[in-house]
Amino acid sequence: MSMLTINEGEFLIRLARKSIEEHLSGRRIESPTPPSERLNEKRGVFVTLYRYPSKELRGCIGLPYPTHRLVDAVIHAAISSATADPRFPPVRLNEMDEVVIEVSVLTKPEEIEYDDPKKLPEKIVIGRDGLIIEAGGFSGLLLPQVPVEYNWSPEEYLMHLSLKAGLPSTYWLTGRAKIYRFTAQIFAEKTPRGEVVEEKLTPKR
Repeated sequence: MSMLTINEGEFLIRLARKSIEEHLSGRRIESPTPPSERLNEKRGVFVTLYRYPSKELRGCIGLPYPTHRLVDAVIHAAISSATADPRFPPVRLNEMDEVVIEVSVLTKPEEIEYDDPKKLPEKIVIGRDGLIIEAGGFSGLLLPQVPVEYNWSPEEYLMHLSLKAGLPSTYWLTGRAKIYRFTAQIFAEKTPRGEVVEEKLTPKR
């Protein structure tokens, strides 16, 4: 799957912001004609909102699987991250002047094959792999930038992934969970409505 350009990333960031602000203003959001055919491809995506300049999380929701056109997925994820993240009250329109937006475009998740769960950490690269856990109706996802931000080891990453799914932190060691990995191309505003940059993570073996 081809990488997006910074111009395509900027388009997605501007689309995410416009979608939130139009929704909070009570206006109907129209799906735009994207500048390239790649943005019409079905991709998973997450939209994350941070308070500026503290970088405090304000909302994060997405579609992990490639079920929607990327432009439509961004619209849906952006509005949901602003209004439907159960961890936070809905964003108010006047807050958008103090919020920066990050868009993570995902590759299709692939299952990690393993026989011995103790060897799972060896199969995970911090700074490259986002992870999904599924077990008995429970599921959780962490984007690849999260373990980098918190400086987690692969073992800590798997513990927090289990907790995110509402499972005990050691559940990944039972061998009863399906673990999937994916990568993400991350675009972000440096300041509210400001310059858009691509954030590159450094994989740690």
